[in-house]
Amino acid sequence: MILFPAIDLKDGKCVRLKLGDMATATIYNADPAAQARAFEEQGFRWLHVVDLNGAFAGKSVNGAAVGAILKATKNPVQLGGGIRTLPQIEDWLDRGLARVILGTVAVRDPDLVREVCRLFPGRIAVGIDARDGKVAVEGWAEASELDAIDLAKKFEGAGVAAIIYTDIDRDGILSGINWEATIALADAVSIPVIASGGLASLADIRRMTMPDAKKLEGAISGRALYDGRIDPKEALAILKEAA
Repeated sequence: MILFPAIDLKDGKCVRLKLGDMATATIYNADPAAQARAFEEQGFRWLHVVDLNGAFAGKSVNGAAVGAILKATKNPVQLGGGIRTLPQIEDWLDRGLARVILGTVAVRDPDLVREVCRLFPGRIAVGIDARDGKVAVEGWAEASELDAIDLAKKFEGAGVAAIIYTDIDRDGILSGINWEATIALADAVSIPVIASGGLASLADIRRMTMPDAKKLEGAISGRALYDGRIDPKEALAILKEAA
């Protein structure tokens, strides 16, 4: 069970949003590379990065910051936000990313997702961001009528390394992860699922260790870490003991 600390990038800085609204950005660190080093020193073994500007622009915007992060940490990094073409995917994997996360393109062009899973086994994740169970795209700016579980099932057997499932209505507001929907998704597919959106306290960390949640690959934490609501040492100790 992995706890993924999150670095969300806006205008080159490490920020957190509320409910995906770019106007609500709180800057936590103007040096994302330093934040990546700090997470590694705290004992985390993965890093989850999102190019928020890129998610809206449909192309990499915070590439320099991501490059600095890759140089600053030995931890594997997964990146999402605005990655929608084969050349973009190839470029980021060549630059040292462990995983590329595909969101909007998973809805728009699922055949591309299947193709890159074949080309880059184990290095492609799918981000499914949902509001009331329905998938949102383009940086959450557009809603669809596609059910999150139906989208996930499209990639069964394709070689997707993980699905990052985010409940948009909980993201960044510390209301707790939507365990019911996340576990239902994990039950519906054989692809590993990572919980995202709303992780609030050590109660969520302990919830990760319950029998029905152990099928998950892990969960992502952002604001709760930055605000000090979760002590990294204690959280990681809980997960290690459960393992």
